[in-house]
Amino acid sequence: MDNKNPTTDRTPLAYDKHGVARTPWAVSSSLLKDYYDTEWGLPITDEAGLFERLSLEAFQAGLSWAVVLKKRPAFREAFCHFDPEKIADFGEPEVERLLADTTIIRNETKIRATVNNAKATIELRKSGGLANFIWSFQPAENIYPEVMEDIPKKSPESQAMSRELKKAGFKFVGPVTCFALMEAIGMVDTHLLGSHRRASSGVWPEETKKLQAARVQQAN
Repeated sequence: MDNKNPTTDRTPLAYDKHGVARTPWAVSSSLLKDYYDTEWGLPITDEAGLFERLSLEAFQAGLSWAVVLKKRPAFREAFCHFDPEKIADFGEPEVERLLADTTIIRNETKIRATVNNAKATIELRKSGGLANFIWSFQPAENIYPEVMEDIPKKSPESQAMSRELKKAGFKFVGPVTCFALMEAIGMVDTHLLGSHRRASSGVWPEETKKLQAARVQQAN
């Protein structure tokens, strides 16, 4: 028998001292707070930006995003600012260099997957490119989480994206990684309802209009 109380296993919005509401993970450090307030959930539609995000999501697997975010400047330096063409030319000397670089996450499988995925990204240009490919999996409907437990780890769209990325030759692109990518680029809005960043992406215009109207009413 499950003795858990469903009313206590809920993680709601977190409020700072000014009463600003955020998704709970965003208040655990100033680094995450700034990232949440300025980057997370905003659309990324360029190839290099999406390739960087996909690569970093792969490096996050089994780790916290805070660890990856702290090392992001070093990752950008080590991986030529995630230029697919430059990374696609990496050979054994570059892989050995990366494995010796203490400023990044030195996981050989993930490093080699990033080089592989750079080549796959270039190959995708023949059929419309990475951006068109990724955004083709935008769901027809948004989600509306009130607590963290309302947010799924994966979705039918992320499972489809994972499957098709693997067919295109990509590695380390499981459905959970793909869903995290979808969240990070605003393809799905998993800001909790009531967060000051809810509907900030502009990807779901009807919700944006409703929230803007509600905020105007509150201000008056």
